[in-house]
Amino acid sequence: AAGGRAAPRAHNVCCLLARRARGFYARDAGVALRKNMGLLRKLVCQESTKFKKVWTTHSASPIAYERGRIYLDNYQCCISSIAQEPRILYQKPKRSKSEKIEDALLLECPLGEMLPNPSDYKSSLIVLTVQNWLLRLSADSGEVLEKIYLAGSSCKFRYLSWDTPQEVMVVKSAQNKLPAAARQVSIQQSVLFHLAVFQVLPLSFIGMLEINKKIFGNSVTDVAVSNGILIVMYSMGLVRLYNFQAIFEQFMEQPFDLGCEFNWNGQVGVVGKYPFGLPCNIKITDTPPLLFEASSLENAFQIGGYPWHYIITPNKKKHKGVFYICSLKDNALAKNGIQDMKCCSLEPDWIYFHPDMSGRIIHVGPNLIKILKLKEVENNTDQMEISEDFIIVANRENCVNSSVTVTASGRVVKKRVNLLDDDPEQETFKIVDYEDELDLLSTVAVTQIGADGRAHLDLHCNEHGILLKSIPLLESWDVTYSHEVYFDRDIVLHIEQKPNRRFSCYVYQMVCDTAKEDECSRREKTERVFCKKGGRIFEY
Repeated sequence: AAGGRAAPRAHNVCCLLARRARGFYARDAGVALRKNMGLLRKLVCQESTKFKKVWTTHSASPIAYERGRIYLDNYQCCISSIAQEPRILYQKPKRSKSEKIEDALLLECPLGEMLPNPSDYKSSLIVLTVQNWLLRLSADSGEVLEKIYLAGSSCKFRYLSWDTPQEVMVVKSAQNKLPAAARQVSIQQSVLFHLAVFQVLPLSFIGMLEINKKIFGNSVTDVAVSNGILIVMYSMGLVRLYNFQAIFEQFMEQPFDLGCEFNWNGQVGVVGKYPFGLPCNIKITDTPPLLFEASSLENAFQIGGYPWHYIITPNKKKHKGVFYICSLKDNALAKNGIQDMKCCSLEPDWIYFHPDMSGRIIHVGPNLIKILKLKEVENNTDQMEISEDFIIVANRENCVNSSVTVTASGRVVKKRVNLLDDDPEQETFKIVDYEDELDLLSTVAVTQIGADGRAHLDLHCNEHGILLKSIPLLESWDVTYSHEVYFDRDIVLHIEQKPNRRFSCYVYQMVCDTAKEDECSRREKTERVFCKKGGRIFEY
């Protein structure tokens, strides 16, 4: 009898585990998050919801934003963007020039993995200093959690990027250039770049390699690593792709662990410690097998879609603004694969694969956003064609401005003046982004008449392009300045760079109580409140 009672329970447990493995477990954290994000999306898009500008601050150095945190003073000051009033998470003493941070990446805890230290389960910031130190800092306190010395002064590391997001990180040097005196006596510099590769959380060293002109050619201008592919760019517009993992396996001379003693090429030291740094343990002695190559104007090259396609611009200046979408398998041009908006504008249109992993393509012009999709040609499964999924059009009442003059005899003369497609006096798209957690496509459109520019952030349904919400940005927008706009859940952040290295940050937050919002808006028009926190002035 006991065994008979236990059997159904065992069966239920097995079914539950099987459903959970397939993502059907109702109390799973992912399910709860998706439901919460669905509710938040409805709140954000409902008509009564407003976005109120809650505070503003200014800086003499660049301002960065990462996941609810605003970084100022070269990452020495961190402010939460979540609180209605500015809340300083940490403020560190000013760094010396030798400790300047060159680049940074936000590192978040992987799900479902056991990590060696409690601090690994919280967000951290990987920063690269001008003196070749790689530091892992607590994102909430700025405390140094790990320190790695990369190399001596002969190699200047300057850039951080992801090979695989949140898994494999690449540290790239600036291009090595000989001093003028050395060039005058014809000394040759063969090593162009250094790349150091790390696995993250726990932070571990994979290897370091050189990009040498003797192997890759004299005209190399830049390199990058993405999704296991080494991308090498050349001055004549050529782009070559190599298998990065295969390079590791073929040319790694010896693996090394951080913190371990090593004896390498006559040097004895500790891996990742000053003054030795990291050994260059991947020596490419022969040209690796070529995966793919293409020629494109300004080395512009993108891969995406399903099945795999790539986007290039033919390598001639007359083709600037013309994009070819081709199959990666056989280089065949897709049907309708030449995309040309024929813009007459100061700033070119741009195109990229949609970051929502749908395989679609976003093509942005001054007054038009096209969402394109790949689909099989009817009655020909071997060929793909490009078709419009939907379009978003700027709100322009008149595309032609009429200048009216009256002659001495009283005759009215109208002269048609053709404006540029991105003329500031016409609404023009400046920014297009995707909010992945709310599945919303965000666009920033700007109109500037005289010195007064007005911008609004529009939220569109990512599936069909329907306009769901329009958020006015209250501060004036000068099209000659550099701007960044972030829409992150219930926060809108506008970062502006003015001349003479003056930076401003405007923070907007979602407000659902309309009566309170109306009262606050009326008060905002008559009151400007300033406060000082941590030596920094904030405006409410």
